[in-house]
Amino acid sequence: MTHRYRLPRTAALFLAALPFAPLLTPAPAAAAEQLEVACTSMDVELAYRLGRDILAAVGDHASTTAVYVHDRVTDTSCEVGADRPYDSASVVKVTVLGALLLDAEKQKRKLTTRERALARSMITASDNASTAALWQQLGTARVQRFLDAAGMTATSPGEGGYWGLTRITARDQGRLLDLLAGANDVLGDSSRAYALGLMGEVIPAQRWGTPAGAPAGTAVHLKNGWLPRAAHGWRVHSVGAFTGPGRDYTITVLTQDNAAMNDGVTTIEAVSRAVHRHL
Repeated sequence: MTHRYRLPRTAALFLAALPFAPLLTPAPAAAAEQLEVACTSMDVELAYRLGRDILAAVGDHASTTAVYVHDRVTDTSCEVGADRPYDSASVVKVTVLGALLLDAEKQKRKLTTRERALARSMITASDNASTAALWQQLGTARVQRFLDAAGMTATSPGEGGYWGLTRITARDQGRLLDLLAGANDVLGDSSRAYALGLMGEVIPAQRWGTPAGAPAGTAVHLKNGWLPRAAHGWRVHSVGAFTGPGRDYTITVLTQDNAAMNDGVTTIEAVSRAVHRHL
């Protein structure tokens, strides 16, 4: 039996006293905030505890935050604002890599030496020039082909070469991570292993965000993004896949309305610690 929780922030204290939390409607319109988390799981206690702590972590910070978490081991998922659109900043680079790998598979060829060098720089060091080169090579049509194949229906490629202004959602980023983490008919095993390998070699200075609080011995695969704009302040995002003995889960946290980059990082790491604590 699958259990689903929907916890409004204003009801969190009341629900903490219940042995079983049923599907709940949002808090009344008069409440100051309509923030809520929805969790689905075969493990009723895990769903409640995970949702409660994600909600608390999001609610403790001023960032406008979207979260999508999926654990394959327990078949548990939790989300907060997962369909809200954000400017992608550099997390779109994983999508660019996916589009490159799919294009090579369609042509039944391996990546060239140049493509491998650009991909490595793009993912491990978040190099913008390398991303621009691959974006131009692919064109938005082949990026869109990958999005369609991946089921990332809410993602829109940035126009005019502005790949960092691709519009994304936490749910679509979760779909992308799931695509890389498990066997599927979009990308072959070697392509998925290659992508995860690069995400596992991100330089130390950029290993913040979703890895915060990851259990010892867990393999971390991540990509972060950050971008300040006049409207909605800093966009700061982090997506990660985590594997190891008895572990196979993904975390996506997207934020905006941050006064400084570190505000977004703090929010992401608070959410991530809550997730890692339970998974």
